[in-house]
Amino acid sequence: MADYQQHHNHQQHQQPRPHQVVKAATAATAGGSLLFLSGLTLVGTVIALTVATPLLVIFSPVLVPAAITVALIIGGFLASGGFGLAGLSVVAWIYRFATGKKVAGMEQLEQMRMKLGSTAREARDKAEQFGKQSFGAGQ
Repeated sequence: MADYQQHHNHQQHQQPRPHQVVKAATAATAGGSLLFLSGLTLVGTVIALTVATPLLVIFSPVLVPAAITVALIIGGFLASGGFGLAGLSVVAWIYRFATGKKVAGMEQLEQMRMKLGSTAREARDKAEQFGKQSFGAGQ
């Protein structure tokens, strides 16, 4: 036990290895450079906003409707493409299902079909029982 504590204390007071110093210096240099670049980007953004704000205010009666129009057009194209892709995938799924190929969700579809059929039979049986009870009681 004393040997372990002595070895552990020796490791804590050991000098850093050269590759650890190089790692720390590289990390500090990279971190400092990135911090400087982020500050430079912030300053550039503030200057650009200061210069552009009066122009945006002057041209806002034109820019705002134009931006809304462009956003709606882009949204329309994206929605159209998404719906088209969804439609194609559904058609491909139905084709694979109709031709008997294994498709994703086949087991779940069969389970739901069986469950729906049994539920429909139960509802029909209950309706027949209710009809017999209500017509039988009325006579």
